[in-house]
Amino acid sequence: MGVEWLLVCHGLVTAVVVVSFLCGRWPIFEGTFIQRIHHFLTFGAYDYFLRLVGAVFGHKCMDAVLSVEYYCCDRPNPLLQIIYIVIISVTYYFVAKSCFAYIPGYYLSGIHRYTSLLAVAVGILLFLLTSFSDPGTVNAENVSNYISAYPYDNIIYSEKECSTCKIPKPARSKHCSICDRCVARFDHHCGWMNNCIGEKNTRYFMAFLLWHFLICLYGTVAIGLVLAGRLRELRVVDILTVYYGIENSFLDLAPNIVQVRDLLSVHADYVFYFDSLFSF
Repeated sequence: MGVEWLLVCHGLVTAVVVVSFLCGRWPIFEGTFIQRIHHFLTFGAYDYFLRLVGAVFGHKCMDAVLSVEYYCCDRPNPLLQIIYIVIISVTYYFVAKSCFAYIPGYYLSGIHRYTSLLAVAVGILLFLLTSFSDPGTVNAENVSNYISAYPYDNIIYSEKECSTCKIPKPARSKHCSICDRCVARFDHHCGWMNNCIGEKNTRYFMAFLLWHFLICLYGTVAIGLVLAGRLRELRVVDILTVYYGIENSFLDLAPNIVQVRDLLSVHADYVFYFDSLFSF
């Protein structure tokens, strides 16, 4: 029961945080605790942190924090790119270390050792293509070509000049304040890519998102099959239902399977013991 309530509480807290973060500015939540949580997550927590730094360490330290914020949030930098590579590398390392010992297994063939590496490699390739390809920079040499390709409709887009670049602004273009350049068909500046997403690299970016969704789906299914295979090989369900008398239903078995997850990495002697237990 304790595990069940822990999972329920975790799910409720996660749901409240996600809804508050994504929907906290909706009119329907105005004046509610959802709006207050949204404000705290997006502005309040950082504002309180700055005040604490200023009160404890003085204004010089607070200015240093603001300088770090400016570099991290308002200037091109590779921090999120490094974090992405670290996340992918560390995740793949631990998945390989914990799962490859059971591949091939009851449900998965040995080819998944190689397809998983290929999937990660393709994801990194799409990441590099998106990060280092030209998003469609507009300059004095090519601005006339972009104006011809994207004519003004005089409804949403009208003829204007970029106040920074001092060149005409083609329709659907925008000047990126972080990269300090005009980009054709500007979508957004992606910190993870340390690059703008525009006309020439949107296809790479969309492929990157789709591929990583598929990687997450593939990884979830593969790890689930590894765990299911180990449960079947170690006869955990039989042990829980026959030896411990637990009812053979998902609600009763799931918390207990979580509690005996260490069985998935037991020594071969334990496997022999469980096999012997049901052999008579």
